[in-house]
Amino acid sequence: MDCVLVKVKRLRANPVFKLLSDKKLFDGVVPKLAACVPYMPDHNLDEDSWFKIEKFSEQKYCLPLLIKPFDSKDYNDLEKSRFSEIAYICSVQGDDFFFQKVTPSLFLRRKMITFGDVAVVEDGENRLVVNDIPDAIYIQKSDTLVFRNLATISSIFPEIDELYREATQAEVEKFLENKFIALANNFSAHSVSKPNRKRIALAMATLDALPPQDKIGMLAYIDGYCGDKVKYDKVSSSFEISDDDSLKLLIYGIEQRFYTTQFGQEKRLANSVQSLG
Repeated sequence: MDCVLVKVKRLRANPVFKLLSDKKLFDGVVPKLAACVPYMPDHNLDEDSWFKIEKFSEQKYCLPLLIKPFDSKDYNDLEKSRFSEIAYICSVQGDDFFFQKVTPSLFLRRKMITFGDVAVVEDGENRLVVNDIPDAIYIQKSDTLVFRNLATISSIFPEIDELYREATQAEVEKFLENKFIALANNFSAHSVSKPNRKRIALAMATLDALPPQDKIGMLAYIDGYCGDKVKYDKVSSSFEISDDDSLKLLIYGIEQRFYTTQFGQEKRLANSVQSLG
């Protein structure tokens, strides 16, 4: 049965309640999974694209609501006194679960003029705005969560923001100790910006998966594209990193973001990447 559930703030035991029965909030918004992009923190989505996380029920940040068999009778009705405490809404529609984060700006308490057959003034009763597009959709049949912005849904799925984590200070220091990095101009781990700390978290995983022979080729690849911006010492096989910009280019090289067009042979930097399989 279709219904609308809500999560209430500051309740540890049984925080999910039923708000509406036999109602749907979202229509025609389930994207085709084949067109969704596996989540990557550094990928910039196209306007109509979605990220996806497959095997979502196996992830530690999956909600109990999505794991156990769903039965609307398991949830008590939400009391009116708690309407203002709603943290998110979940519209259960068939086998799919549509989530929307609720922020104070979505509550309307203003007097309004409603236009029907005649104009009517309505008092400022509490209203909750439902967006046209949900913040996340759990597609049960494929066990996949799709979403557009990880930061938006991090309050719905606790710990999911670890997918977009920053490298710790110790990890940044370890990364900068790589033999192919030579620090200059007093640049240190304390100088690394927040965006680069996030990129380092990804780059470390890329380096760990790279065979030794590919790491040698990686240095030549980076030098070929960044030689005029990041100084490379062939004797020590190291890049001079003197500021945050040179570090960013080095990380882009590790992630193989540089490419040359087949027609025109123009060197370019990919703003984001998507594996084609």
